[in-house]
Amino acid sequence: MPAENAPGAGNLDDDDYPAYTMGRAAAALGITPAFLRAVGGTGLITPLRSEGGHRRYSRRQLRIAARARELVDQGTPVEAACRIVSLEDQLEDARRLNREMHRKLEERDRDI
Repeated sequence: MPAENAPGAGNLDDDDYPAYTMGRAAAALGITPAFLRAVGGTGLITPLRSEGGHRRYSRRQLRIAARARELVDQGTPVEAACRIVSLEDQLEDARRLNREMHRKLEERDRDI
């Protein structure tokens, strides 16, 4: 079957598509599968499960795990690193929302 007709081939550009098995994800990040399980155990990332029950990770999840690993490498415990990454994500979401609201207010003020 040609690659363009393969199931899910169009999803490979999607950051949320779970394209990586645990082994491939760990190898890509230079970490152990145990670290991925630990990060998942904190709830920071939740891998999709294949029909056979195997964990599958997206590129977005790999970036999150890599950030947690950076913090652990600096001496932060895994649970704390995961909490920090979660809070960083929440802060970025709040900043994005704040920028959107400011933009809408500026548009409204121009229309008045």
